[in-house]
Amino acid sequence: MSKQAKKMGNNSPHLSVVIPVYKAEDCLDELYGRLRVTLESISPDFEIVLVEDCGGDNSWPIIKRLAAADSRVRGIQFSRNFGQHYGITAGLNHCHGDWVVVMDCDLQDRPEEIPHLYAKALTGYDVVLARRGMRCDPLHKRMTSWLFYKIFSYLTDIKYDGESGNFRIISRKVVVNFRHMGEQLRFFGGLIQWMGFPTTSIDVVHDERFEGKSTYTFAKLWKLATETIIAHSDKPLRLAVRFGFLMAFISFCYGIYILGYALFYSSPIPGWSSLIVSLYFIGGIIISILGILGIYLGKTFDESKKRPLYIIRRATFDEPGAAD
Repeated sequence: MSKQAKKMGNNSPHLSVVIPVYKAEDCLDELYGRLRVTLESISPDFEIVLVEDCGGDNSWPIIKRLAAADSRVRGIQFSRNFGQHYGITAGLNHCHGDWVVVMDCDLQDRPEEIPHLYAKALTGYDVVLARRGMRCDPLHKRMTSWLFYKIFSYLTDIKYDGESGNFRIISRKVVVNFRHMGEQLRFFGGLIQWMGFPTTSIDVVHDERFEGKSTYTFAKLWKLATETIIAHSDKPLRLAVRFGFLMAFISFCYGIYILGYALFYSSPIPGWSSLIVSLYFIGGIIISILGILGIYLGKTFDESKKRPLYIIRRATFDEPGAAD
């Protein structure tokens, strides 16, 4: 048993809060203060698991200071930047609560909403999502997010509410089952949705960022979107097959038309330019489909390596292979 657990009286906390941390030195003290006040209003038996994803700032020293001052704060630092959803995975692997809240570190997810999520969960739900009715994000981010979730829901056949981010509360049984899911491509919300536990949502207030700006660039969002869709669906492959059959059928019909025209009018059909354009179009489609196949094969190769999802460099509690 870890030193941290002993400090808690050998009992698992009732409530855990898991937070991936990236470039959050300006808001960690505010985050901790508001979380402590909010969680103590629910139960004194709680823990806050902060997973620092090597943002290159002073977040880790702050986490160490908070953990030294309050034994209910548990800090983890990765060996390098692995990504937000791997941070959530690490936090869920090291939390002990009967109920677990997952939230972002930038205080757009308000700690004061946790009691509402908790109260709703106690009515018989294993997952309660925080639905952001009015998002305090730039218009372009709201539009790209809406588009991603529409495409994601279509390609994966999973009905996913785009107004809900990572902020939610989940039961212990959800956490235990989540730990069995070891695929390399991680999308926390999609994995939870796939499990199918009783789920509901409540509307919450979505705040402005406490400090700084989002570190998700368009390139990062695009990479996350493509990897998430590939991880949860083979529908792009099935659509490619259908499109191939459609193109073959159109080509067959056009071939019949050319044959009939030549027989009835005894002359070939003019249109060298259109023929070349058609060849380039079909060639591009074939290359694109091969590219889709290549991506799936590449991800299958990555999964076959069985590498760890993340590597912990150090932690504020006993962690094998990690230094404080």
